[in-house]
Amino acid sequence: MRALGIDPVHETRQTFDGLLSAMSRPGTIHAVPTPADHAVVATLVDHEVTLATDDDGLRETLADQGRLESAPHEEADVVHAREHTGWDIRECKRGSLVEPSDGATVVYRVDALGDDATGATVRLAGPGVDGTETLSVDLPDTELTAVATAQAEYPRGVDVIFTTADHVAAVPRSVQLEVA
Repeated sequence: MRALGIDPVHETRQTFDGLLSAMSRPGTIHAVPTPADHAVVATLVDHEVTLATDDDGLRETLADQGRLESAPHEEADVVHAREHTGWDIRECKRGSLVEPSDGATVVYRVDALGDDATGATVRLAGPGVDGTETLSVDLPDTELTAVATAQAEYPRGVDVIFTTADHVAAVPRSVQLEVA
């Protein structure tokens, strides 16, 4: 992971802690090591977890470490997307009623989250959210509407992690998402 600029012990643990906080408090923003998208993917992916990414450097580094099992986005456990995707998130695995955890985790790299974001705003409600939470994300409305559709059949759905250079926010499949 050093090839990705990530300390494999301390920064992976910091990333895991940030992810845990983000997933348990949907829509809140948490600091993680930089580059956050690489840190998140490196924390989640091992030789048993499939990955779809268009980031050649990330793919090559994980392959060199024996940690890459590539898959198309429709079949991958973790899908890494820099900015807007060239595919539809609604095509990602959403699990089943028996095994909802088989749904994909989609990691978006965006320019900004929260007050700094100029993209769409979403309202979140559900487990881990006190009432409602709003989150602004530098993605187009259409992409966030597709995320909402991909999560509309709870317990089936996708878990979504938004990353900037050094922060993460999460929208787990258990949360209701509405584009504001």
